[in-house]
Amino acid sequence: MSDSLPMPPRAAHDRRAFTLVEILATLVLVAIILPVAMSGLSLALKVADESNHQTEAAALAQAKLAEIVACELWHTTSLAGDFSPERPEYRWSAQVSNWQGTRLQQLDVQVLWNYRGQDRRVTLTTLVYTGNSG
Repeated sequence: MSDSLPMPPRAAHDRRAFTLVEILATLVLVAIILPVAMSGLSLALKVADESNHQTEAAALAQAKLAEIVACELWHTTSLAGDFSPERPEYRWSAQVSNWQGTRLQQLDVQVLWNYRGQDRRVTLTTLVYTGNSG
């Protein structure tokens, strides 16, 4: 027979805990990584917002170009406006010019908007048959 007593269960203070040095090292690492991650997230959101504006402007330009061609509005003197009341922040203008001495004219539709203090623009171009010799 053995005279040894059974081992008592491990006390709660024997469990592994984080040391102060480990906690401080983690805090320093978080303090370094968090600003970089937030800066990257901010940049990604800015680029996504700018891309959204550009996509919307291109869709507006395409719709205006189709309207001008379908209704033959390139003959009118007023080829400018905005997209009020739905999108008043976007403006448009169109310009018609002769295309290489043919019976075609080049129609440029430009949509402009201001984004973060800078003017931005999207231009779509097509050729239209006018029937007039250039």
